[in-house]
Amino acid sequence: MKRARAPRWIFTCEHAGHAVPRAYGTLGLARADLRDHIGWDIGAAGVAREAARRLSAPLVASRYSRLLIDLNRAPDERSLIVERSDGRPVPGNQSVTAAERRRRIRLYHAPYHDRVDRVVSRTLQRSEGQEVRLLSMHSFTPSLDGRSRPFDVGVLFDEHPGPAHRLGRALRRLGLRVRYNEPYSGLDGLIYAARRHGLAHGIVYLELEVNNALVRTRSGIATMGRHVARALAQMDGAVGNAK
Repeated sequence: MKRARAPRWIFTCEHAGHAVPRAYGTLGLARADLRDHIGWDIGAAGVAREAARRLSAPLVASRYSRLLIDLNRAPDERSLIVERSDGRPVPGNQSVTAAERRRRIRLYHAPYHDRVDRVVSRTLQRSEGQEVRLLSMHSFTPSLDGRSRPFDVGVLFDEHPGPAHRLGRALRRLGLRVRYNEPYSGLDGLIYAARRHGLAHGIVYLELEVNNALVRTRSGIATMGRHVARALAQMDGAVGNAK
């Protein structure tokens, strides 16, 4: 019996960058804070780029810091623009007006999600019957609020437990310590970007969280990107190619 082709993946990375538009300065923070985990997902963009390259998959990655506006939150969520992160106040986000909130949504949040929609639509049009899936790539800090997170990757999901567990098993076969819906849970609505675009286009969607202690170097990023590509190519036992 002929085996099915592996699904075609689309990667997104909502916290890929730590830049802030010139008009906002550094949001009142030290540049070191913007480059820390509160400002972006350390290593996530590199892992996404490496995995996407190996699978010849499209990638949509953000440019601006999550502290300017969080692309993985709905426009009406309170945490869309945070006043504090991991105990640190964000001076530029104190008492943000409704007008400023709308401005940041219009200039930074909406364009990113419009771009994801265009990439998903184009990929579906060119899929020629091949299944298309979406993976939102993130990273997490090994310890937060005094709590240790002693694992390597978290597979986050809500509507798609089957693919999530197949991906988790494939990652475990590569020697990684895997948790499901940790350190955050898709069941708590914390995979906004993946869910928004997955539901809009009727495709399977997941989020992957990687321990940033593993991806702070080029070699660590390359290794994790290779692991992610191999796991995605092999998770369904279909014919896949991870270069």
